[in-house]
Amino acid sequence: MKVEVEKQPGSVSKLQIELPADEVAKEWDAIANSFARFAKIPGYRPGKAPRAVIDKRFRKEIQDELTKKLVSKSYHEAVEQEQLRVASLTNIGNIEFGEDKSMRFRATVVTAPEFELPDYKQIPVQLQDTKVSEEEVEAAIERLRDQSADFVDVAERALEMGDFAVLDFEGSIENKAISEIAPQASKNLHGGKKFWLHLAPENFLPKFCEQLIGLKPGEPRLVIVDFPNDFPVKELAGKKADYAVTLREIKEKVLPPLDDALAAKLVPGKTLAALREMIEHDLEHAKEHDVERAKEAQILKYLHERIQVEVPPALLQNETRRALAELVQRNRERGVTDDMLKEKEKELIDAAAGMAGQRLKTNFILHRLAERENVQVTKEDLDSRIRQEAARYDISPDKMRKELQQRNALDDVAEQLLLGKTLDFLKANVSVELTKEPAVKEEKS
Repeated sequence: MKVEVEKQPGSVSKLQIELPADEVAKEWDAIANSFARFAKIPGYRPGKAPRAVIDKRFRKEIQDELTKKLVSKSYHEAVEQEQLRVASLTNIGNIEFGEDKSMRFRATVVTAPEFELPDYKQIPVQLQDTKVSEEEVEAAIERLRDQSADFVDVAERALEMGDFAVLDFEGSIENKAISEIAPQASKNLHGGKKFWLHLAPENFLPKFCEQLIGLKPGEPRLVIVDFPNDFPVKELAGKKADYAVTLREIKEKVLPPLDDALAAKLVPGKTLAALREMIEHDLEHAKEHDVERAKEAQILKYLHERIQVEVPPALLQNETRRALAELVQRNRERGVTDDMLKEKEKELIDAAAGMAGQRLKTNFILHRLAERENVQVTKEDLDSRIRQEAARYDISPDKMRKELQQRNALDDVAEQLLLGKTLDFLKANVSVELTKEPAVKEEKS
């Protein structure tokens, strides 16, 4: 097989691949013979038509079969022969057949950038001890106790800080309802009926809670809110709003006794002592999870700081599109409107480009490390991951495999496994210093 490589800017390479005539002729003959056995050609009995007739009559079909059989195989052989680190196959085309039955085609690929790896064994990381203190267990129990609290009516006194107020209220600016001024804003800014509000300093709107102190059920009050100039809802930023408030009820939170009855309520069949043990185990598990994420984040930070990678523009563009779609979806799930997203379009695009660059750089580094350390994904690794995903979606492993094949996603699964195994290798070879500070959590991207 003859391969010519033409390197172009942006880490793009064009491959001209030519297969020898004898190799192509051998496959051609096998395919043509298959056609000859079953072809129905006028003037000839089935299977008796001369080869020249078969070649002429079914030339296009034979070439199509040859293309399916040889192009992918020879492309991968060419990449291996030229020792190219291909990050992305952009295009295969210009497929030609010679009169001597030789075959040639072009492949355009984006190659991984070249860079030097630093020392990556014994990377120093600072990690929190995963031992759980008694204070942490008590704090977790108190949180559960707080979640089990009852709210009782308070009679014969006015509203105090720390109470829960049940309110009817409506906001306006210069006698125009806020719901009309900022219809896309949160409904809680407009007003509400039977709205529960915990009276605490800095809670809800600026100075709102403080102005309710001393109010009694059934009494109205006008609350003045000065929205700051940097308030996220631009229609309200820097404006003074009037809120007509009527107090319906005053509620007080009452915590339940800390005893076996509470434990059984929280987790049926558990005593308070057993609940403490369960919480301690859960906290330890959570700490171990945080430590693993922190270890991962510090390893990647170490490598990123010591490796200069020029990300190919074509890959960065595609990955930026994916990252932007993720950011938009994430913001929509948080209730951000399309109008607000449009206003922040440049910020979102810049953030997506940053995320994309970091992801691609991480992938290039981990791939190079996998190559250096001969980290590989086995059939057993892939089968195990497919079984896990099948169990997650409550379907059979065979059905999961077929679905992944239909979406051309098996390579993506193998890619995730390879990157994960490479990270596991790095994590198993770090130099750990224990610290009392909380573990540094991995930044979301």
